[in-house]
Amino acid sequence: MITRENEIEVQTVDEEKILCYKGSTDLYKKALFFDLEHYVYKKPVCVGVFGCCYYDEKTSSLKILQNMIENQDDSKKILALSLKYFKEAEEKGKKYIVTFSGNNDFTVINYLFSKANMDYKIEEHFESIDLQKEYEKIKSKSIGLKNLEKEVGIIRDSELISGSNLAKTFHKIMKDKDYCHRMPEEKINKILLYNEQDVINLFHIYTSWYKVEALIEEE
Repeated sequence: MITRENEIEVQTVDEEKILCYKGSTDLYKKALFFDLEHYVYKKPVCVGVFGCCYYDEKTSSLKILQNMIENQDDSKKILALSLKYFKEAEEKGKKYIVTFSGNNDFTVINYLFSKANMDYKIEEHFESIDLQKEYEKIKSKSIGLKNLEKEVGIIRDSELISGSNLAKTFHKIMKDKDYCHRMPEEKINKILLYNEQDVINLFHIYTSWYKVEALIEEE
């Protein structure tokens, strides 16, 4: 298992510019920002990368955790670590989970939890805030994450990776226990950076929501 933790300083959050969800502008303090990279073949096969972060008020920073599988055995370990992470987050008072089109990720991990005899469904423990759905409420049309990032003015540090390429990689990792060890470190770093950017950008979109509203007003 590859585990990476990172901490990124956050400038002051202006709650007048943040997404107002059910009348509240401080829910980011109680939220997880979550994204999976996974492999599905007819049914979910594995979580390839688990990525999540939360805002730490004491340090004014984002604390990020990522787990990535290195072989088939890790496909169960990553679920156990994910479950542990969610339970510990609840103990820290986290009550919301922010995603972009998160139903797909929830379906995958809930299915795999059930298959591994882990009695846990994310939506029963965290209230979902889906930024794609929040966008659709005010725009009345759908948008992709990368295009929404552009609307907010986010410039990625990572190269874009297609879902099909990620799926092929995780398929090979599941079939060949040594495949990950033959992968160039650059490729592993690229996958992890891509996932980390997804997670971090959820926070930045959430806390810069006024830019989305301003663009819609202009139109």
